[in-house]
Amino acid sequence: MGLTSAANGGGYGGFRLCVFDLRRGHSEGQELDKILFFYPADLPFSTQLSVIGLSEGLITFTRIFSPDAACEEIEAERHSHVFYEAEPDIWMVMVVEKSKGKEAIWRLDALRKVLKEVHSLFVMFHGSLRSLLEKDPSGGSLRSQLFIFIMDYLSDFLVSKKLHLPSFRDSLKERGTIQMLTIGREAALEVQSLVRLVESCTGSTSCHSLLMFQDLMVSTTFSPDDTVGLFVYAVQRLTPRVLSTGLSSWSYVRKGSASSASFLGTTAGGGGPLTEQFYGSYDSFPDENHTYRVRPLQHEKWFKGKDGFLVNDSWQSENDNLVPTSPTIFLQKSDERMFFCVYQYKNLTLIFTVPVSSIVNGEQGLSNVKQLILENASLKFSKVEEKLTKGWGGENAYHVSGYRYLLVDGDRNNSRASPLTKVATLSKESLLALNKLRQEVDLEKSRVRWEAARYDKDLEISIRAKNNAWVIARTCRGKELYMVLENANETVLYASDAVEKFSNRYCNGAFSLD
Repeated sequence: MGLTSAANGGGYGGFRLCVFDLRRGHSEGQELDKILFFYPADLPFSTQLSVIGLSEGLITFTRIFSPDAACEEIEAERHSHVFYEAEPDIWMVMVVEKSKGKEAIWRLDALRKVLKEVHSLFVMFHGSLRSLLEKDPSGGSLRSQLFIFIMDYLSDFLVSKKLHLPSFRDSLKERGTIQMLTIGREAALEVQSLVRLVESCTGSTSCHSLLMFQDLMVSTTFSPDDTVGLFVYAVQRLTPRVLSTGLSSWSYVRKGSASSASFLGTTAGGGGPLTEQFYGSYDSFPDENHTYRVRPLQHEKWFKGKDGFLVNDSWQSENDNLVPTSPTIFLQKSDERMFFCVYQYKNLTLIFTVPVSSIVNGEQGLSNVKQLILENASLKFSKVEEKLTKGWGGENAYHVSGYRYLLVDGDRNNSRASPLTKVATLSKESLLALNKLRQEVDLEKSRVRWEAARYDKDLEISIRAKNNAWVIARTCRGKELYMVLENANETVLYASDAVEKFSNRYCNGAFSLD
């Protein structure tokens, strides 16, 4: 579902996205200080402050009734407001217009995960927002970095001047989760041997790695949160599919869309000198505070070198901005900068990080580490890739005939779903019904969070859609199963039996009612 660009240039329909700091802008004449990001940037500051002021009021009001539970969403007559407290007192708010029809096209929890994802990715590459504000209390440097970063991120959703945010058509997808490749014991041992060899070549006990086959994760030694962030970034910018087509798995609607550079230009170019003064200019050169604006989400910046390592010239030396340097990131709960290295061999993508402080002689030392990996692990990469390719069932490996499903394991942050090509065969009525069903489950999960209880309540909901399809949700001990059966029998007993068979065969009975 797209949000069409407004005729007056004021953004995309009623879509608004802002980031603000509740600790700033309390003095008269300094109200703008609280604004860290606002889209559309060319709206008058009075309008921006009005949207943020309303959000502040809603946050303050809801805290009266639930001091320990952050405001998550507010439904107004014409708009939905989605809230996410990214860091203490730093809020992200998305405002979307409601559909004119009776059925809701948005699932607000899915939109909140967009906010969570863009914040997580920003912190991975730049550090926390609060730490950047402490380094530059004026907020100018952070505003410039946030503007470039979020606009590059939003470009993934842009198609023919429309922002295609996650809608009912994405109900069988779960953002913020990883998708695993199922492998046998022999292949797992080969993978383990390869990972240990690579990590030993770095000479650092703080080295971590993540191995992917195509768009699926094979292994990781990162923390769960770091694993999700790196997996998401890899699927969006690093995998062989992305490098060959410029198309990420998540943003499959981008084909034929405008580039992020043109998106930045068209959305910010009309803001005038005041807008540019507030958010900064939109190139990648250092600003007046000598902050180098790395653009890790810029499209078509990663390319594969002759040695198999991926290269990106967005990272530049602080001494000479024309000299590219190796990419670096921050891991969760750590202020230490890590070298971010990516090696690719056919369908394999290996990501590994090494503390910058652990590499002697900087760039030259890192180059030596990469050479050592090539000399010692090349045969291992070839063997692992060959074994995984032979065991791979293809794009439809996880398709189950007659079913369209999504399986989510919240404890492990992973999911598995029917292939997109199979989901595309579902009717609009089925997807709208599933979207409504998932909203009901989201509401129940939210109630449990407010009660500070673990969500382990078993839940089963079955809905007969307008087109007579069965739409089913089952939750059990942190796991969730969503399913659409368009060719099922009329009785709910038939649908329930179909779910039982699926659970017993593909989920080890996790969702069985016995």
